[in-house]
Amino acid sequence: MVFILVDDLGWMDIGANGSTFYETPNIDQLAEEGVRFTQAYAASPVCSPTRASILTGKNPARIHLTQWIGGPGNPNYVKNLPLEEVLFPEVLKDAGYKTIFLGKWHLNNEAGEGKFWPDKQGFDINIAGHFRGGLYIKNKYFSPWNIPNLKNGPDGVYMTDRLAKEAVDFIDKNANEPFLLYFSFYSVHAPFSAPEDRIKKYNGKKEKLDLTDEERFEEEKNRGKPFLYRKKQDHPTYAAMVESMDIAVGKILHKLKKKGIADNTIVIFFSDNGGLCSSEGTPTANTPLRGGKGWLYEGGIREPAIIKWPGTTKPGTVSDAIITSMDFYPTILEMTGLPLRPDLHKDGKSFVPILKNKKQKIHKATYYHYPHRSNQKGGPSSAIREGDYKLIVFFKDNRLELYNIKNDIGERHDLASELPVLRNRLFKKINKWWSDVDAQFPKQYTRK
Repeated sequence: MVFILVDDLGWMDIGANGSTFYETPNIDQLAEEGVRFTQAYAASPVCSPTRASILTGKNPARIHLTQWIGGPGNPNYVKNLPLEEVLFPEVLKDAGYKTIFLGKWHLNNEAGEGKFWPDKQGFDINIAGHFRGGLYIKNKYFSPWNIPNLKNGPDGVYMTDRLAKEAVDFIDKNANEPFLLYFSFYSVHAPFSAPEDRIKKYNGKKEKLDLTDEERFEEEKNRGKPFLYRKKQDHPTYAAMVESMDIAVGKILHKLKKKGIADNTIVIFFSDNGGLCSSEGTPTANTPLRGGKGWLYEGGIREPAIIKWPGTTKPGTVSDAIITSMDFYPTILEMTGLPLRPDLHKDGKSFVPILKNKKQKIHKATYYHYPHRSNQKGGPSSAIREGDYKLIVFFKDNRLELYNIKNDIGERHDLASELPVLRNRLFKKINKWWSDVDAQFPKQYTRK
């Protein structure tokens, strides 16, 4: 099994979902060979909570790991993924799988370094996984990186290319036994950096578009102080990072075919939160979705998701079923023939019936809880999605916003005042969920 997790990749950042500026031929081909989900959701609009939810099958609100580790508190949050949690890699390892973690971990703080690394939580091998969430070093993505569990060099090697090499080397050595390759990209997270030849290519594409600032950016006015967000994709370095990530995916898929195991290997592709569109260089655009990383609008939590399960999934399938990051845990257990563990993956549901085209949905409602302020101007909030409707609760001013996502994917027509009965019912339902998971709230917020 190969699980590919990209950092900060937006829903619209792959060709299969409609991007015309970024080039992702390998990911697009994977979509042609598997199932592409149009409504796959991260549990959180920032990285660490979603990463925890994938591995534990639990909503971040339940385990109180609700902020990117190192980010501002209020409320205080868990800063090390508890060793008591039994992660799905641990279950696979116990079942005889060889397991490797490659790339970004970001599930412990600096004080917990070593004790909470991937090799202590179900992975036989850990390459480059430690407490940092980004490559904030002098050379950015280029060696020397000077991080634990990854040898430097040669100088100038690009991190994404290096991790791809480590991945294919692992497949070479372990193709004849069950394995879990968990490739957790540092890309496409800031700082923005890529090989010059790839950037040059997209500089040319940008020049052909000839976009003005008025075409690139728009003002978000509906939440607090107005700010600009990117609405058109044309950032050359970010595009080069996306392509570099796609090249790495291609190398993995090619190696599976070369070793003769492509038809016997499950491949999962996902992102941990929405694209960065409102701060820190505003490198991408999530249009037609509203918002991005750090927000509970669709742009912050709706993710690209592709599953290839040879012999089971019908190639080229597109599913509108709602799935969440918590659902991967039980789904992976069922896909690999292992018994479900509802005592562990308490908030996840297996979507194997969807992959087998036996069901069209698995959730009556899904929940999202981010009780913190984000670097991307998003505020403390929580949300419930039920059917076509989504209610967002903004804690700062007890504001409720209600949207019909099917009819209004851009979340511009707030129905809270027009549909008070539905609004109140969903608010009552999310209140009950808060109690069920013992959700934490900002000190200034009083539940009503």
